[in-house]
Amino acid sequence: MDILLAHGYFLYEDPHELKIMKPYPPLGILFIASYLKRQGFDVGVFDATFSRMDDFRAKMAAERPAVVGLYTNMMTKRNVLTMARIAKQHGAMVILGGPEPPYYAANYLQHGADIIVKGEGELTLAELLPHLARHGLNGLERINGIAYLNSDGQVIETPPRPFITDLSAYPWPDREAIAIPRYMQVWKQHHGQGSVSVIHARGCPYTCKWCSHSVYGNTHRRRTPEDAADELLWIKERYNPDLIWYADDVFAINHRWLFRYAEALKQRGVCIPFECISRADRLNEEVVKTLADMGCFRLWNGSESGSQRVLDAMDRKVNVKDVQAKTHLLQRYGIETGMFIMLGYEGETVHDLEATVEHLKTSNPDIFLTTVAYPIKGTPYYHEVESRILTDKAWADRNDRDLTVAGRYSRRFYGFATRWMVSEVALNRARKNGGVPLKRRLKLLANAKIGRAGMLLTQGQRERAGQLQGKQLM
Repeated sequence: MDILLAHGYFLYEDPHELKIMKPYPPLGILFIASYLKRQGFDVGVFDATFSRMDDFRAKMAAERPAVVGLYTNMMTKRNVLTMARIAKQHGAMVILGGPEPPYYAANYLQHGADIIVKGEGELTLAELLPHLARHGLNGLERINGIAYLNSDGQVIETPPRPFITDLSAYPWPDREAIAIPRYMQVWKQHHGQGSVSVIHARGCPYTCKWCSHSVYGNTHRRRTPEDAADELLWIKERYNPDLIWYADDVFAINHRWLFRYAEALKQRGVCIPFECISRADRLNEEVVKTLADMGCFRLWNGSESGSQRVLDAMDRKVNVKDVQAKTHLLQRYGIETGMFIMLGYEGETVHDLEATVEHLKTSNPDIFLTTVAYPIKGTPYYHEVESRILTDKAWADRNDRDLTVAGRYSRRFYGFATRWMVSEVALNRARKNGGVPLKRRLKLLANAKIGRAGMLLTQGQRERAGQLQGKQLM
């Protein structure tokens, strides 16, 4: 075996995900696996999702691969560090990739990694693996797109590798390397329908300050509509899923591509219900109608805030009124709307939170999810607050979600704010739907009062900040 590819997401060791039970396969390493196999490499894949750490130990003992490549994000960091130690104990060279390692290269290299791959992994690994087989860890300066420690213990970063331009010249992810039916079985068991994920594009050209672009940069590259439709036809014939999840950062970003893709699917007789993520400014009536005709049942929109001042500070390049209008447009075409709301961004005030509540009442999305801002290293937001970042944990024991920022409201404050926001929106929706039963009304009002009291009591406090969920897709 030339390389064993793995990731550190163990579903049964994650209490939060066990409540949700909507796992998706690691498409990032499956793309790499299919490309390397096409180039003639012997590639193994360890899918940790339904496994335990002891299973990885057994895999290493049985296979003893010369090289182990681990996909790493902030949520799998601790598991990856453990897996790296296990791999080293079995004599393997360890390569880390994904959104997390590039900005913490020194830390990961000092904790067991031999090489960090920066950006896309296909071309870098195709050049790196033969080099390692011939020269080991010597002469790595000749390989672009990596970081490593030299003989003096200094971090060396080689020039970046250009991004892949023609994605359709590369194979689809190697789904056959893992148990896709197991994923669908879990979905059906817990939700009554099986879902399969796809990625037809790489990168996001937008400039949201809190979002990480460490793998695909500020680019936007897509497979051809015909190639993408062929993949979906194959998925339909091979797995027959009930649902599709398009994991593209902004699915409806390119209108010409979308219309061609819709036509290509129609020609192939493929119409599978799906959900996706997009932006309000990339939606219009023709686009929304097309999405509905294609089978879109839910579209997620990163609304983030109802305060235009906060959105402008984020460099979101969206308009609050436009988000509201596009939410209603989607609903008129029978598409459920989901919103991501971010609390606690730099400079946000109680007035801004109140504006967000009014925004949610006006928009009336079918569902909204909240998160509290936290700085992801490498993002403009992180650089803006870097001098005020606080942590009480060692690097190996934390991730960026554990970072806090001096001079902002406390986590308790945002707990109250979230309760108040949810209660206010629920009460408003119930009123619009024809009234609220007395018992339910009293409960909602109680929650709302607790939330408001909490906000008033903590307003002006200069305590630690909350958390921010940036996009770090596989």
